[in-house]
Amino acid sequence: MILLRKWIEHRQLLLALASGILIVIAWVLERSAIPAFFTVSIFISAYLIGGFYKAKEGIEEFINERKFSVEILMILAAIGAATIGYWMEGAILIFIFALSGALETYTMNKSHQEISALMNLQPEEATLLKDGTEKTVAVSELRIGDLVRVKPGERISTDGVIFTGRTTIDESALTGESLPITKQVGEEVFTGTVNLSGMIDVSVTKPAEETLFQKIITLVQSAKDEKSPSQQTIEKFEGPYVKIVLIFVTLMMFLPYFLLGWSWHESFYRAMVLLVVASPCALVASVMPATLSAISNGARQGILFKGGVHLEQLAHIKAIALDKTGTITNGTPVVTNLYIHPEINENDLFHAICAIENQSSHPLARAIVTYCKQQGIEPVKPDVIENKSGWGIIGTVDGEVWKIGKPDFFSFEKGEAFQEIAAGMSDAGQTLVFAGKENQDEVIAVFAIEDTIRDVAIEAIQSMKNEGIAAYMITGDHEKTAKKIASEVELDGYSANCLPEEKVIEIEKLKKQFQKVAMVGDGINDAPALARANIGIAMGAGSDAAIETADIVLVKNNLAKIAKAIQLSKRLNRIVMQNILFSIAVILLLIVGNFMQHVSLPLGVIGHEGSTILVILNGLRLLKN
Repeated sequence: MILLRKWIEHRQLLLALASGILIVIAWVLERSAIPAFFTVSIFISAYLIGGFYKAKEGIEEFINERKFSVEILMILAAIGAATIGYWMEGAILIFIFALSGALETYTMNKSHQEISALMNLQPEEATLLKDGTEKTVAVSELRIGDLVRVKPGERISTDGVIFTGRTTIDESALTGESLPITKQVGEEVFTGTVNLSGMIDVSVTKPAEETLFQKIITLVQSAKDEKSPSQQTIEKFEGPYVKIVLIFVTLMMFLPYFLLGWSWHESFYRAMVLLVVASPCALVASVMPATLSAISNGARQGILFKGGVHLEQLAHIKAIALDKTGTITNGTPVVTNLYIHPEINENDLFHAICAIENQSSHPLARAIVTYCKQQGIEPVKPDVIENKSGWGIIGTVDGEVWKIGKPDFFSFEKGEAFQEIAAGMSDAGQTLVFAGKENQDEVIAVFAIEDTIRDVAIEAIQSMKNEGIAAYMITGDHEKTAKKIASEVELDGYSANCLPEEKVIEIEKLKKQFQKVAMVGDGINDAPALARANIGIAMGAGSDAAIETADIVLVKNNLAKIAKAIQLSKRLNRIVMQNILFSIAVILLLIVGNFMQHVSLPLGVIGHEGSTILVILNGLRLLKN
């Protein structure tokens, strides 16, 4: 079974090598007393074995699409060489052509292996917790809200949040980052990652077909089939070019004989050499192997390109627009400052505030509860809760009534000490939540809350600038916050208070100024702007709408990967251009040399097929980081 699988995977290469061995045997026999019939028979075997796949490919394409391809040229060239007695040269042509085809297949297989490796990391079974008992079930049977137990050393079988436990998780399969991450209750975990230490129970948040892992597999599969502009151009050019070559080969057979006084043998021989050297094999192989190698490289680093077109175009962007929440910032508000009246006991304050805010699902309330828990406070159930819509919340804890909310919820005349502090904090772009006792009707504490900047944001944006790309922020947040964030991460500009349709307008403005613009976002509200930008980049932990709309997906919210993606795109374009210029130069040089009668058929075969192998090997360099 293993041998059969290996044969199927490498059969094209093995047949090419078998063809090469037969050529060596025939060459040795030619120099002995063996009758020519035997050596010719071996050469014919080399033709059939080495050229089977390429001939089959060319003939099927001609029959199904009525399209001439380089495979047809190679078949005709090999047959032509044989008809004038150059069996060795024709066989070598077939051998090297088959070998270059095997290299292209190897590149395709590397891309397939990226998908296979991902799929192998996806668990098929999970340990479901139901009524306190463990039950092994298929991952496809899991439903949102189910509890799944993951023991140390096991792969996590679902996207979800940790319900109980604390552990260290290896997310390298998704992110390309080698350092494990410590996670605890409430934090997200993803399918295919490895639980390294503690036992955890995970609450399922997505069905199996919608997990981040499954999206990655789908994206990589679709990327293989989408061709870059360079590849599309070359494929459009291939058919007419082959027809032109066949016309010139036909003319070469006769015109030199009648016009230049060449012998009939020399005219036919030069026509066969022209058929070999003018074939665009190297040109056709200039783009696809390099593009697939780059896509595979990006997938290993947690950068998913939805097709070669986006990978190729990324190098040309001149400006990048970034959403704020969830992109530049963490997307989760936290308490960054706290001011408490000096006569108030902190523990009593935290105890009451935590109990009341724990009854609310508002992000600001969640931030305050998290902060209180970090101070060692566990929330209790308040005696009474009353929401004051648009203002705040009133709650009774241990017989005392507390008010939490906006500044207008209190009489500021009784809390003058906080006016100057509150004004300064508000100017700094922070959101303020005020707390006090209702019977006193004055502020005794101010929580300053803000969405903090990601650790990698400043470095990532600087990396983009180093690549010559202007960085802008487009956010729906208010002016003060946007200005503060823009200043801290050193952006070139920003637009605040933007609704989804206004983000599209801002993208259009940037496109008029910079022509090629990328947009980075993670939310549903970013989807229209992602679609309107030349390149849309979505954060992998973002909304489904953003991921589906974008052209590139960063598996985790790591802005530093954008600079790496741009560098990879520039490397791809550079290598493709090298390949195209080199292959055209070789074709022209060999054509001129042939017309001047300086290129023999063996030299033409080696020069032409050698250049094909070189451009493929040059493209394979993109497999390396």
